Amino acid sequence: MSETGPARGSRSRRKPLERPAPLRQVVTDEIADMIITGELQPGEHLVEQELAAQLGVSRQPVREALQRLHSEGWVDLRPGLGAFVHTPTAEEADQLLATRTLLEAESARLAAANATPAQVEQLRELQAAGEAAVAADDDAGMVAANAALHAQIMTMSGNKVLTELIALVDSRVRWYYRPIARSRGREAWDEHRELIEVIAGGNAKKAGDLMRKHTERTRKTYHAARPAQNAPDGRADGLETA
Repeated sequence: MSETGPARGSRSRRKPLERPAPLRQVVTDEIADMIITGELQPGEHLVEQELAAQLGVSRQPVREALQRLHSEGWVDLRPGLGAFVHTPTAEEADQLLATRTLLEAESARLAAANATPAQVEQLRELQAAGEAAVAADDDAGMVAANAALHAQIMTMSGNKVLTELIALVDSRVRWYYRPIARSRGREAWDEHRELIEVIAGGNAKKAGDLMRKHTERTRKTYHAARPAQNAPDGRADGLETA
């Protein structure tokens, strides 16, 4: 297990999973969420029996889930050793966050061209939720509000293909954003506020430019924070994993 990861014995048993969807998919989504939120740390050994007990399922859907997560890049399978949470490389992160910049800049441009007053009001409500999370020093709340605000802008773009493409990278973005949510903090939400007003004013070009700058700042912050994320205790210069 990674030295930065929580002790397995300290984790509470989760409530049994609901089963309207195929169980293997539910288990896959749950383990991915545990990785995104930091409950499972990069490099941590994933033991089928322990995960099955924690999720209240048999080992078979856990095994299937780990195979699926391996194919999607969340988990590394090492012959003779087992499954481990993938540790993103700097190159992987750079490629993903650069792609996100291209897609989200276009979504902001289209959102400004198509925005309705009701949609803008929803953005302002999400902005308020994010600012409240910053004030409360709530990392999880910041990540959730940030994801919701960006998702709303995607929806406002009106381009379903673009929205689907952004959704493909969204979970990875949340995973990478979590450790830097606090360091981005107020600055990120000041940028959001400016972007919302530009979208409300219908200035498509400026909205695209602002989103490009905003996502590029996040990318640069992520790379600057990597030494802190890789420190033995997971903390450095005031940055800590959630």
